[in-house]
Amino acid sequence: MSRRPRVTGAAEAGRLAAAPLVTFRAGCPDCRTRFELGAEALRLAIGAGPRTTFYSFTCPECGSAVRKPAGERIVELLTGGGVRTLRLHTAP
Repeated sequence: MSRRPRVTGAAEAGRLAAAPLVTFRAGCPDCRTRFELGAEALRLAIGAGPRTTFYSFTCPECGSAVRKPAGERIVELLTGGGVRTLRLHTAP
């Protein structure tokens, strides 16, 4: 996945601009296809550590469920781009 979201969208002349559409570049490790996904196609899970913090999506080409680790920078980009986030809690 690219480290920077690509922001797209433009205002029509004389109209108020809608919120820009944020897309994220990603790739499937199974079929090796590269593509762009909107925030609605990604899920972010934030756990207690690096092994339990990841993002996931379904490959639009082959349908594989893809899960990749998410470091601090990726977490910042995904949350800032509107990706739905689930905070995982550990047992007390």
